[in-house]
Amino acid sequence: MDEPLLQGRSLAAQLLFVFDLLGTFVFALSGAAAGVKSRLDLFGLMFLAFAAGNAGGIARDVLIGAVPPAAIRDWKYVTVSVVAGLVMFLWSPGINLRSWPVLVFDAAGLALFAVTGTQKALSFGLHPMMAALMGMLTGIGGGMLRDLLVRETPLVLQADIYAVAALAAGVLVATGHTLQLPLSGFLIAGALLCFWLRMMSLYRGWHLPRPLAHSEQE
Repeated sequence: MDEPLLQGRSLAAQLLFVFDLLGTFVFALSGAAAGVKSRLDLFGLMFLAFAAGNAGGIARDVLIGAVPPAAIRDWKYVTVSVVAGLVMFLWSPGINLRSWPVLVFDAAGLALFAVTGTQKALSFGLHPMMAALMGMLTGIGGGMLRDLLVRETPLVLQADIYAVAALAAGVLVATGHTLQLPLSGFLIAGALLCFWLRMMSLYRGWHLPRPLAHSEQE
């Protein structure tokens, strides 16, 4: 195999690992923020940080057969989750939990996990379409569990662009894989696309078409 191709794949693998840890960190931050908002104690906050940061990755790994999941096998994921929980615990007196930074954490985690979920599914031999769906599941998994644990309606059920943004990133990464184009560029582009769609949906109120209520049809 050509050396440039091997180097390209190695770079993509390194980028994938970095994205996975970053996604874990920012989703753990969002989980810890939800714990602070719900006035959980330190143990509850740490548990929520780990759950939000790793639920999507664990679901992905189990479904594609990568067992034991990376979040359980590799100490770095637990460490990153704990650090995120401590950061939010110490930062909590000075942060508005409804502020834009908290929403940015969630959008960043969604974007990073959508592309890593897709690429890891592709590396395990899944069809590109199924891999894109796996990327979406990876992206929305942590946020769904976080919201359910604090008894809130999951964001994916409130904001249509949430899951669609993750799916768009997955489709972009899967397309690059199918066309055998440089993986690193598509990982970055997919993450940026997902993040942009999610933030624009928040800023401009974008949503998918909804059925009219009976009173609106009359």
